[in-house]
Amino acid sequence: MQFELLKTDEKTKARAGKITTDHGVIETPIFMPVGTVASVKGVHQRELKEDINPDIILGNTYHLYLRPQTAILEKAGGLHKFMNWDRNILTDSGGYQVYSLAANRKIKEEGVKFKSHIDGSYHFFSPENVMEIQRSIGADIIMAFDECTPYPCDYQYAKRSLAMTHRWLDRCISHLEKVPPKYGYSQSLFPIVQGSVYKDLRQQSAEYIASKGADGNAIGGLSVGEPAEEMYAMTEVVCDILPKDKPRYLMGVGTPINILENISLGVDMFDCVMPTRNARNGMLFTSQGVINIKNKKWEDDFSPIDPDGHTFVDVQYTKAYLRHLFAANEYLGKQIASIHNLGFYLWLVREARQRILAGDFSIWKEQMIRQMTTRL
Repeated sequence: MQFELLKTDEKTKARAGKITTDHGVIETPIFMPVGTVASVKGVHQRELKEDINPDIILGNTYHLYLRPQTAILEKAGGLHKFMNWDRNILTDSGGYQVYSLAANRKIKEEGVKFKSHIDGSYHFFSPENVMEIQRSIGADIIMAFDECTPYPCDYQYAKRSLAMTHRWLDRCISHLEKVPPKYGYSQSLFPIVQGSVYKDLRQQSAEYIASKGADGNAIGGLSVGEPAEEMYAMTEVVCDILPKDKPRYLMGVGTPINILENISLGVDMFDCVMPTRNARNGMLFTSQGVINIKNKKWEDDFSPIDPDGHTFVDVQYTKAYLRHLFAANEYLGKQIASIHNLGFYLWLVREARQRILAGDFSIWKEQMIRQMTTRL
């Protein structure tokens, strides 16, 4: 994997760059649609390519391990072939899902024993077998196994957890050297910075992760309930330490405003389920603010979904039509809303990139944040 930093904004720390892998170029900043179980929920691969057109999507190690299971993925020739996706894929490590299963898992130095949310069966994740699972899945970018601490989190717990995450990282790196890629193309490991909302722990972690010289680096353990200001503070601390010549991935973030603020702090890559999850509930993100399409006020509004005229599907739909689909409980409504929201997120990061290259990112960002805080 190669990363080229093209420009850094003069008034902020926002960056425009280019990642190149064996599956193509990723222009940064980038938002990665979440394809948890080998599918971006509610969106056909054709629409994903033609309408949304992302350079990379995300798969979930925990979910793919449980279903369809790695043996099936290996028989298919990896996740790319299994889901008919010829562009880049990133897989997380399963650490966040283990965090979310707090009542059904036990963490030890060796790894994590957890209960499947599907059938209640018990499984074990260690740094070593998580590397093997991600080799079998075959993503272009894979994550080191980590513990994602909750918020709020006791300082001493966060400190102990951080030290274990670093030991797990060393085990991941060591094991990857013994297990080569399976499908004829390379995979890049991203370590994950942890440390909760404690500045000294974040600094320690960022320095340790930076010392590993990985192809890229991730920031985890944020967007887990802490105030946005805490997230931004920790991101800034970490980005000031992580190497400038490597991409930075902020995991699981977030709202469009979160994304713009973190781009301005030096983050290059994002993912979040919010655009599709909110879409299925009728919440649409637009360039002028947020719309609840279920509201009666849209019943006879025949204007485009985005007030500024942006469209992210081949056919332009009106607010009235989309509201009707939701009122009639038609699946097409959720699909159109999902494509719209994903399209908006991709438009947002691509426009941010163009603004960074043009030199007027900071002015545009402040204007967009004012507009997007509006509820239409």
